[in-house]
Amino acid sequence: MDLNYLFNSLFPLWTSAAMLLSFFLYLATVGSILPGKLVPGVILSDGTRLHYRCNGLLSLLLLVLLLGVGAQMNLVSPTAIADRGFELLSTTFIFSVLVTLMLYLAGCNSREKSSSLKPHVSGNLIDDWWFGIQLNPNFIGIDLKFFFVRAGMMGWLLINLSVLAKCIIEAKLSQSIILYQLFCGLYILDYFFYEEFMTSTWDIIAERLGFMLVFGDLVFIPFTFSIQGWWLLSNKVELTTAAVIANCLVFLIGGIARHCNYLGDLLLALSFSLPCGISSAVPYFYPIYLLILLIWRERRDEARCAEKYKDVWTEYRKLVPWRILPYVY
Repeated sequence: MDLNYLFNSLFPLWTSAAMLLSFFLYLATVGSILPGKLVPGVILSDGTRLHYRCNGLLSLLLLVLLLGVGAQMNLVSPTAIADRGFELLSTTFIFSVLVTLMLYLAGCNSREKSSSLKPHVSGNLIDDWWFGIQLNPNFIGIDLKFFFVRAGMMGWLLINLSVLAKCIIEAKLSQSIILYQLFCGLYILDYFFYEEFMTSTWDIIAERLGFMLVFGDLVFIPFTFSIQGWWLLSNKVELTTAAVIANCLVFLIGGIARHCNYLGDLLLALSFSLPCGISSAVPYFYPIYLLILLIWRERRDEARCAEKYKDVWTEYRKLVPWRILPYVY
């Protein structure tokens, strides 16, 4: 075997791995030292609770500033991510597999009794690897579940900004791209502005950390939520003034249903795709996926609320009959 050929073949992956690890190192460092509100998590079954330093917005803004300065000084390429899209996707996927295998092994060998670290082993290797064994595993004091979801949301914005830079350099900037970038940027900034409320979401408080969450946070969120940007990079879409106004209204309008936050997420997801026009179904992958996911999650929420609130929930259903889409579902 030609070792030089093998090294050259793997070199792009090594470069992508270095980029990914540098990103994680940055997040781990600034997440520990930058000021931020210390938010108590929910009380766990053993009476303990975790605390989260919510400095994600400051971490994100500082990162974008540093990358911008680096690009101006020709230290980094603003299109580095866009130029290595598939390589970064592959590297992140491999990382997700490896880290969840380590989480599985660490969980199996854990003798911890706390709610956060107590191992939940079913005996089914695939099931335990997929759903995870421990609720809140940590590494050198870093809560990995909170860390990975933060990395995924920031990664989504970094991909979008790199794609935007590539569009500008290649003179492909269009009204559609501007709309898409604006909507996604506002959504991600809003997420980090209200980051403290993320500590009480179902994924954080109830789901164990396995491949499902790690892959979802590090691969699915940044690389599929940005699919519209990749698509617009290769496809030109001309929008009418009416289409632009309609797209903006979809982005701004809230919902009035039982699970109105679901309706809001669906409208936002749709607004990310509408700038791509209707010539292809590819840019609509995210809202279609989200619709399926939220219908499934709404069913689970319905069962939990009915069990918890009983007659009160029955009365609430009479007052608010629509689940996600008013007068439809």
